[in-house]
This record gives sequence, C-alpha cells and structure tokens, in this order.
Amino acid sequence: MSDDPEPAENISGGAEGGGIATKFEPKDAETRTEEVINRLGKLYWQKTYGGQDAFTCLVRTVLSQNTSDVASQPAYDDLMERYAGDDFAESLARADHAELADTIRSAGLYNQKADVLIEAGEHVLAEYGSATDFDRFVTEEESSEVRSTLLDMNGVGPKTADCVLLFSGGRAGVFPVDTHVHRIYRRLGIARTDANHEEVREVLERDVPAEKCGFGHTASIQFGREYCAARKPACLDGPEACPMSDLCEQVGVDVEAGEVVDPADAD
Repeated sequence: MSDDPEPAENISGGAEGGGIATKFEPKDAETRTEEVINRLGKLYWQKTYGGQDAFTCLVRTVLSQNTSDVASQPAYDDLMERYAGDDFAESLARADHAELADTIRSAGLYNQKADVLIEAGEHVLAEYGSATDFDRFVTEEESSEVRSTLLDMNGVGPKTADCVLLFSGGRAGVFPVDTHVHRIYRRLGIARTDANHEEVREVLERDVPAEKCGFGHTASIQFGREYCAARKPACLDGPEACPMSDLCEQVGVDVEAGEVVDPADAD
C-alpha cells in the first residue's frame, strides 16, 4: 500500500468529491483497459461528473499542480475565503500579487501560481466579461474549442484543461492524465513505456467507453495512491496484494529483486 500523505478519498472522486453516483450496465469488457476500469469501479465508485463552476474548477486544478491534495486543499480553502465573491474572476484579476501568493503558500510554487491565477482572472474578464459567462462557454461550446482555448491560457496544460472539461463541462469521453494515471497505464503495459501524458490519454480515450472515462480517471488516482505507488507498488508483496495482478505486465517492476523503475527505463 502507498504511504503517500493523501486523503483517504481523492477530492474529485470520493464521497465528498462531487459528481453524481450512478451505475453502469455490466457487460463483458471489449478491451483489457476497460476491464481495468470495470474493476476500479467495483473497488471505489462510479460517478458522472459536471456542474462545477468552470472558473472555480480551473483555479482548484491550478493549485493542485505539482503538489498533493493535502497541500493544495488548505490553500484553496484560504483563497476561497478571501477572494470568492460575486465575481471570482474579477476578484483574482484585481488581487495584489504578494497577498495572493501568501494566501496560497501551502500549495507550493505560490509565486508562479499567483501569476497564473491573476492572468486567468484577467483573461476571463477580457474575453467573456465574467466568470458566469466563462462557465457558459465551457459548458455549451464544442469540447475541442474549449480545450484549445484553455490550453492557450498561461499555466494551463492538458490535464488542467481536461479536468475543467470533465468536472465543469461534464463531457463524456474525457480522461485526464495526471502522474498516477501516466504511471499506472504504462506499468500495466496498456500504453507504450515511453508514452507521454498526451499519448496515454489518447490510448485511454480510445479504449475506454466514454461514460466510464470520468470515474476511470478519479478511481485510477485512488488506485495509484493505495496500490500502484511510484516506489512501492503492492505487487512487491505478491500477486494477491494487487487486484490488477492478472491484468498487469508489471513493466519496470522486478518483484524478485524488489526494485522499481519508471516504465520508460525498464528493459
């Protein structure tokens, strides 16, 4: 099991993490990837997502970059207490940089993230007029246009853009790739060992039914924390320790030697 200092349930997938509990009709998996997702659904939760305010979701995801929920959640709570109001985007656009950076200090990279948040607020005001109108753009326009627009914003990468599409737009078929997802599906042998985040995303969105991508993302994060950790995956304790053992190629894991490397560095 992972000893990462993370909450028992990740913020976007667990009981308090938003989304609507649902059940998908059981059927034989058409791909090994889908079978992995089916098992994750049994291990954790099955939910559909959407409905989060788009600008708030964008801010929350920026704060989570390169850090854990344990570090970013207090920063988010403090930021919301100080800046959330009638128009969150305007509050951040007008924020004093030093004050904002100090507010989000626990999230790490606070000066850089303060720059991104202020610019995001300015961009939303200039292009859409308000956070409400930005939310309308995210939820109503074509996914490809929304994603492209988000990626043009400073500090917004593919994972952040996809999280906004999933958790705000409720777009089926979107499978955001964070460090856990990137590691797991290369270790499983589902994606190429040297695949980058975008290439892993393409494999998952191709092989996983659209309605299962959202909970597949959040449950994969939880699986990465509890079983498929970077340095001490559960499989080191034997095949019975991991619920995916019969589906996994253990790329980069030498059980006999007790050694683990990134899949890209495996023989």
